Amino acid sequence: MLIESYTLEDRPEQSDSHNGLELFDTTESTTLTDSYKRRFTYLRLSITDVCNFRCNYCLPDGYCHEGDKAHLSLDEIRTVAAAFAKAGTRKIRITGGEPTLRKDLPEIIRICKQTPGIEKVALTTNGYKLTKQIDELLDCGLDALNISMDSLRPETFQLITGHDKLDEIKQAMAMAFERGFTNIKINAVLMKEYNLGELQAFLDFVRDTPISLRFIEVMQTGDNQQFFNAQHVSGEVIQEQLIAQGWQPVMRDADAGPAKEFTHPDHQGRIGLIMPYSKNFCASCNRLRVASNGKLHLCLFGDSNIDLRPLLGQRDSDQLAAYLHQAVAGKKESHLLHDQETGLTRNLAMLGG
Repeated sequence: MLIESYTLEDRPEQSDSHNGLELFDTTESTTLTDSYKRRFTYLRLSITDVCNFRCNYCLPDGYCHEGDKAHLSLDEIRTVAAAFAKAGTRKIRITGGEPTLRKDLPEIIRICKQTPGIEKVALTTNGYKLTKQIDELLDCGLDALNISMDSLRPETFQLITGHDKLDEIKQAMAMAFERGFTNIKINAVLMKEYNLGELQAFLDFVRDTPISLRFIEVMQTGDNQQFFNAQHVSGEVIQEQLIAQGWQPVMRDADAGPAKEFTHPDHQGRIGLIMPYSKNFCASCNRLRVASNGKLHLCLFGDSNIDLRPLLGQRDSDQLAAYLHQAVAGKKESHLLHDQETGLTRNLAMLGG
């Protein structure tokens, strides 16, 4: 399998006077659209690949520093946010690694929120610092919060993540509710031998809790094939169980992620399923990714990326927005997970999922 990482200067199909880019005016440009007519209004922006957890499905041996990992600066983040907004992006999700490890996270949220055109700023976190940060993050304009919580049992949570932080995460959620903030989603990666037996407990949890709890299929990455083979649970099987219990699917919002959500008349919360191995999963893709090292990934499991740093260094959001229109045309129709091809993704901490 060919793995490629292009710079703006050496990408083969590009040739003109602007770093090899064919640029055009974006003042009245349409939303980023690929050759399959998919529109991209949602950016997942990783601000660090460092993570302090050791989740068994992602970083079972903990974080390992590799090569040049200079993370995006505030000025670079400002340029990225502005360029994507000019290219039609309306939602930015800040991811990692673990984004709360960056001390300037509040300022990053503020930069994204104050960018003209950006309507929603979300954060995905393992939640371990939220009790100390939740008030400041909300004050900076955070609109939505996703928290990883792979078990409702403290001992199982620690077994999966390497940390005894479940009670602290629940406390942070309670603090957010006290402020009237309820736009909270819980992410749980379902695994046969760890938390599949908690399925009913998770459903009971959202009976009186007004959140969306999303079950995520274990995904194969470059370094977890044996774990994937042993632990993968099909989301379609869970979907059949939900429907049998009276859960009904609901229509996705335009800027929503990949989860297929369900409601039940007896539950305040929702259940979501993220099923990357399901048929036509990629048909509704609306997301692009920028890694913490400044590389654009058109797909979480793509086999190439594009280094944006030459343009980020110029702080020219118009030029970068123009380039994004050109780059997105090269997005492929689908990932190749069904063929066990995981592309550049060694682990999910690289891009924040």
